[in-house]
Amino acid sequence: MQYGRFLQMSLGHGVSRGKARLIFGARQTGKSTLFRMIEQRGDLVIDLQERSERLSFARDPAALTRALLPPGRGVRHVLIDEVQRVPELLDEIQLLLDRHPTRFLFTLTGSSARRLRRGNVNLLPGRTHRFWLSPVCRWEVSGRRRFAVAPRPGRAPRAAFPQRALEDVLVLGSLPAAYVEGGGFAQTLDGYAEAYIEEEVLREMAARNLGAYGRFLELAAVESGKPVNLTKISQESGIALSTLRGFYSVLEDTLLGFTVAPFSRSRRGRLLKTPRFYFFDVGVRNAVARLPLHKGILATQAGQLFEHWVACELAARIGYLGRGWRLSSWRTVDGAEIDFVLETPREVIPIEVKYTANPRPTDARIVEQFIEHHGPLCRRGFVVCRAVRPQQLTRHVRALPWEEL
Repeated sequence: MQYGRFLQMSLGHGVSRGKARLIFGARQTGKSTLFRMIEQRGDLVIDLQERSERLSFARDPAALTRALLPPGRGVRHVLIDEVQRVPELLDEIQLLLDRHPTRFLFTLTGSSARRLRRGNVNLLPGRTHRFWLSPVCRWEVSGRRRFAVAPRPGRAPRAAFPQRALEDVLVLGSLPAAYVEGGGFAQTLDGYAEAYIEEEVLREMAARNLGAYGRFLELAAVESGKPVNLTKISQESGIALSTLRGFYSVLEDTLLGFTVAPFSRSRRGRLLKTPRFYFFDVGVRNAVARLPLHKGILATQAGQLFEHWVACELAARIGYLGRGWRLSSWRTVDGAEIDFVLETPREVIPIEVKYTANPRPTDARIVEQFIEHHGPLCRRGFVVCRAVRPQQLTRHVRALPWEEL
């Protein structure tokens, strides 16, 4: 069974003609599977994860142009997986787009913005449309927002991903394989963490000292979701502050994490300016932190993991919705705090996260105060929780069940 992805709706062949569509996403988020979903007969597919293919194009990038331009060659759509493995192909793509501005459509995937930005790599200015593929979000789960992915002739329709218990999601995360492998996915997650340290970091040459980076990675996972405290991590790992900043940059560049900055449009009090860092998936965070991947961890970490999952969900939506959407957090020096502030093109929405199944008006108190001090910019807020159904907690704040996020 192949499940539909929300991003699929944005990738019809009529979209971005004459451009290069660059799809970013961390490893195992489903980029290669997405390729198979949008591929049609006659498309040229180049998989740079295959060693022979990678070496062939690395030696001779111009082979791409020769493959596309012979008379009678009807290829219009070219799909290249993991383009950062052979960035020289981007020069050939620019040449083709410039000389044949409406003939070709390129769809490229990448799991490392770092390598594409390095040196003099051609980033195709003005010729790309960028997209982001996240782990499975609630929009892609059965019973949530409907997204119709029409099947092509001879292919089965794309189903929504099946529902999973919240406890399973908080332990194993939301990578597509978690919906296929079930409980056996725990072993896969352990392998994911090891493969990242051994392959991705060394390939990116992000760390000369693999042991130091391994210590940092575990501590960064443990601290994920908390305000970044470089001094604390430096003391516990023995790694210099300047090196730690570089390590965090590697995590973001390889799309394994994202930063939630402080809300910058506050009208009340002095704010703390420390950002928060989150791993892109709560299951990957647990594996990298070397936590036991079973429900026993919820006895002490349920609230933290629930907040982490909400952060990943909101980040995924923002990635799909595009410019004009932003995620931030709000904390004052006198202790008032709201977990997330969703900034949209039209309004600002404060969101508090509570693991409780029985929300009370007191859970909405700070959110209500935030709304009162930021209107008319802010008119409503939410407390995301495990309630069975939505509830109006205060005048402007509703309790929102996690299933309806």
